[in-house]
Amino acid sequence: MKNWLISLRFFLIIRYYQISLLIGLETFFLVLQGLSLGKNLTIYSGFEIRTPKNIFIGDNTIIGHNVVLDGRNSLEIGNNVNISGQVIIWTMQHDYNSSNFDKIGGKVVVKDYCWISAWAIILPDILIEEGTVVAANAIITKNTQKYKVFGEVPAKIIGERNKNLTYKLTKKNRIHFV
Repeated sequence: MKNWLISLRFFLIIRYYQISLLIGLETFFLVLQGLSLGKNLTIYSGFEIRTPKNIFIGDNTIIGHNVVLDGRNSLEIGNNVNISGQVIIWTMQHDYNSSNFDKIGGKVVVKDYCWISAWAIILPDILIEEGTVVAANAIITKNTQKYKVFGEVPAKIIGERNKNLTYKLTKKNRIHFV
């Protein structure tokens, strides 16, 4: 039994470092393409970046697994922001009223201390105000308000958040799988 546990632990450690190396290389090449990254970030595997030169990510921010960040019309993400897994942030889409199916969109800004929960979608030309929480599976179609919790489809205010936020998303308060 002991050998089995040692083997499992060794496998998990090797797997963690393989994924970390790949994420590091992918991030390195994205920075070469103009992606602007702050300090002390955590980026999980499977993320997708569109037009990296138009994306800025602030300090102490977490980008969860399988997140899509669209920079075609510019995307700014502030400090101490948690973007959970499977989130999609769009800055461009098709105009459903256009006879030619033209593209429309605009810049998305996510201010400091926001938490975009799992499977949420942010549509183009949106301001996510400081301290906003976007609940799981919510779709943001309009600008948010500071320190409010938004949920449902389309998203609306479903709660309030503490306004005295001073945390930093450092390694000690991040949830890791390994």
